[in-house]
Amino acid sequence: MILTRLLKNIVRPPAEPLPGNDPQLTDRPSVLNVGGGMKQIAIPSHYDGWTHLLLDIAPGPDVDVVLDARQLLTLGPAQFDAIYCSHNLEHYYRHDCVKVLAGFLHVLKPDGYAEIRVPDMTSVLQAMVNRKLDIDDVLYTAAAGPITVHDVIYGWGEQIERSGVDFYAHKRGFTAHSLSRALQDAGFAQIGIAASEANFEIRALAFKAEPTAAQRATFGF
Repeated sequence: MILTRLLKNIVRPPAEPLPGNDPQLTDRPSVLNVGGGMKQIAIPSHYDGWTHLLLDIAPGPDVDVVLDARQLLTLGPAQFDAIYCSHNLEHYYRHDCVKVLAGFLHVLKPDGYAEIRVPDMTSVLQAMVNRKLDIDDVLYTAAAGPITVHDVIYGWGEQIERSGVDFYAHKRGFTAHSLSRALQDAGFAQIGIAASEANFEIRALAFKAEPTAAQRATFGF
């Protein structure tokens, strides 16, 4: 993983807070899971022992913060040690991703970081060309069933059709370069990017400031 020091820092005025939506935190480190669906879905083991809080746009039995991620600026600042956002950022248009990432910075503590996973459009399109796939052909098979090229680019069609929820559609695609640029433009101080052709995924770590010694030990850099 290559770390790049970024010099640009964008300051945005805070939005008006929404009363009563800030979570109750403990003395343990806290991770805000943005759009994770349910807590039964595993998050990385380096969050074991942390306070795990789930943010979702709709209420649910596991949801701690009911909020559209585009409105994170309405929460109190500097609350969380980390944000975990797996396969959610692609559900926002480009201009809305700007709001989401600004919100990440706003709610992170000064030494906090965001861990982000999104589909990797570079490896998806390369596989489509190299394997001579049609857009509706199966790209890979997941636990939920076959996933087509179209599903990865535009959102899992079966889920969208079954639920009738348009939000499940994908509204933005990322490459390693474009995700790094988006995080840079948001104002993160240091970014690590890794793309995996095996699972068509980009993983990013975006730090609000210089990573601490503990963070370097956790992530091996």
